[in-house]
Formats: sequence, C-alpha cells, structure tokens
Amino acid sequence: MRGNVIVGQSGGPTSVINSSLVGVYQNAINRGAGTVYGMLHGIKGLLDGQYVDLSEHIKNDLDIDLLKRTPSSFLGSCRYKLPEICDDKEVYEKIFKILNDLNIEAFFYIGGNDSMDTIKKLSDYAILVNSTIKFMGVPKTIDNDLAITDHTPGYGSAAKYIASVTKEIIRDGLVYDYPTISIIEIMGRNAGWLTAAAALAKGEDCEGVDLIYLPEVAFDIDKFMVKVKELSAKKSSIVIAISEGIKVADGRYVFELADHVEFTDAFGHKQLSGSAKFLANKLGAELGVKTRAIELSTLQRCAAHLTSRVDITEAFQVGGAAVKAAFEGETGKVIVLDRVSDDPYICTTSSHNVHKIANIEKKVPLEWIIDDGTNVSEDLIHYIRPLIQAELSPVMVNGLPRHLRVDLKDSL
Repeated sequence: MRGNVIVGQSGGPTSVINSSLVGVYQNAINRGAGTVYGMLHGIKGLLDGQYVDLSEHIKNDLDIDLLKRTPSSFLGSCRYKLPEICDDKEVYEKIFKILNDLNIEAFFYIGGNDSMDTIKKLSDYAILVNSTIKFMGVPKTIDNDLAITDHTPGYGSAAKYIASVTKEIIRDGLVYDYPTISIIEIMGRNAGWLTAAAALAKGEDCEGVDLIYLPEVAFDIDKFMVKVKELSAKKSSIVIAISEGIKVADGRYVFELADHVEFTDAFGHKQLSGSAKFLANKLGAELGVKTRAIELSTLQRCAAHLTSRVDITEAFQVGGAAVKAAFEGETGKVIVLDRVSDDPYICTTSSHNVHKIANIEKKVPLEWIIDDGTNVSEDLIHYIRPLIQAELSPVMVNGLPRHLRVDLKDSL
C-alpha cells in the first residue's frame, strides 16, 4: 500500500485512546503509507473538511511518547450518526469524494459501539460503489460493552481509577464517629463492567464497598432502603457503588424518578446522571443521617495519572493490528482482543466482521452478579484484575503531567 491513510477518533475519550492513534500512525508509516491524515472531530469534522497531516504534529520520538501518555482524544471527537445509505447517499458521496481526493487507501476509526456503526456503513457503501478503500474499526470504550472482544482498551485504566478512588472514599468515611452513607455513581450506561470494578477495592487493607448495583438487574428501591437500614444498624460508615444506568422494574432509569434535565445525543443515548443524588437524598430524609452522592463523571475517563500499563500497551497493539489487517486487504472489520490465559495473563488480537459488533451491547453475565443483585462474584473480579496491572507514569514538568495537543481549529 503506497497511498495515504486517514484516522479519526469518536465517542467518549479515554486515558489510552491516543496510544491506539500512535499504533495506527507508526505502523502505517513503517508499512510504507504516504501521508497519514487525522480527522479533526471524527467523521463530522471530515465532512466539514477538517483534517491535518499528522507528521506536522508528531515530529519525533518525544512527541510519540507524550502522545501515548496524553489522555482524551488528541484529534477531537464527535457523536455523529451517519444516515442509512438508502436515506441519504449524498452524505456518502461527499465522504468518498474527500477520501478519493486525498488518495486514501485505508480509513481507521477509533471508538466504541457508535463508531463501529460508522465503519459498518462506510464499508457497506464501499462495496456498493466498488471502492477499494479499506475500512477498519479500532476498539475503544471505558464501558467495555463491545461484543466479541474480551475487553476494550480504555476499560482497564478506568477500572484502575475507580478501584483506587473507591478505596480512598472508604478510608475517608472511616474517620468519623457519626453515621455516614456515601453513594458512588459510576459510568457504563447499560452495562455494569465499570461499576463492578469498585469490588476490587476490597483487600487486606480495605473492607471494600458494602453494596454494588449493576444495570443488568432491575433495581428495587424498597429492597435497597431495607438493605441500607440493616447495614446502618451494624456500622457507621456505608459506601455503595451504583451504575449510572440502573433502572427500576418498569424500565425507567433511577435518575428519572427525580426532577432532571434530559439531554439525548444523535444516537438516542440519554445523558445519565443523578441516580446517586436521588438515592442519597432519599436515605438522608428517611434515616436522618449524613449522606453524600459522589459522581465520578468524566474524571474516570481520562485519569492518565493512573493508567494501566496493560491497557496502554493493548491500545497501541490494536491500532497496529488494524493497520496490518488493512494493508493485507481486510475491510469492514474490527480488531478484537482474545484472552489466551489469565495466569500468566496473555492476550492476542484478531479481526472480526463489523456487522457482528456494531450496535450490539455486551453486558455483564447474570451469573457474575450475586447476593440478590447487590454484589459481584470472584469470577468477575478475576476477569478484571489482570487489566489494571502495572503503571505508566506521565511525563512530569513543573510537578504536573505534560500532554501533547493540537489546535482542533487547525486544518489543511
């Protein structure tokens, strides 16, 4: 392949998404690609003519090292849903004209479920018009909800952050001589993988969280109140981890039970926030104790100071594997991680048809949720633990992490 390639990032950012970008960039250059372009703000930016020559922004080995350790999406992101091909061919004609004008031979998109929907539609259109451009998905999401892959880059570092912060919240609550209840609200939408990571806080030096609620099991508020009342009679400090996506039996999110401002993105996803606050207020009113609602919110996405070395390494590997697959003629595929062994931990990569992955949500198996939906099993903890191992410290300047950045208003 002697033509050019283009890469973009989409959806929510992570601590290691730029390591995948580096994986694409370095491997494409090493395999003889011409120019490696970067879309600014994903496919939406490309439609607006926003893209850069990455060689003008990644100039040396120091830039490579900094970029791998830089959190969030270096190229910017978007949540733009491509229309169905039958509904609006003009959008696809515009995209492919831009790609052809740039002499693009391979297109790489780093993202989660919605981003894989983009790869699916673009690769389908390429077949329709007999285009030879290769389209490859590079997995990324802290939610860990992509189908087929054992796990997704970004998840391990977010899990490491959640487990670490949970331990600190537990320690904080133990200092008082009066009752306190802390409810930690954790991301993950309709999958409980991230919330389950709070269970890793338990160890020789920490008693762990008292209750864990995942969205895979319907949330019963009455049972929840009884459970917490029972715990409050036994101990002064209670710490509870809940998923932002927990729902009651009728399908409503818990946060929808209170007054809230609702925002829905282009893919129909509601902004999930406020369940911890609703439950903390209810407990405070009925039990008369001090309560705290702690929303980790965006903090858990890009905590690069707690990056898992396993995670950042695998993020780089999937980027490189996507390039290898495209240069060998594959298209309409997503790179996935295949766990070979837990002890020692070994994971390899392979490619799978994007139609088997896009728009399919992988949830926590019900057999891994125990104690009437209030805890997770050792099997789930065993699954997560290898993904948080080792660290990669930031490059520190004047006591703070140094990041590499590009002007997202810049464009060729």
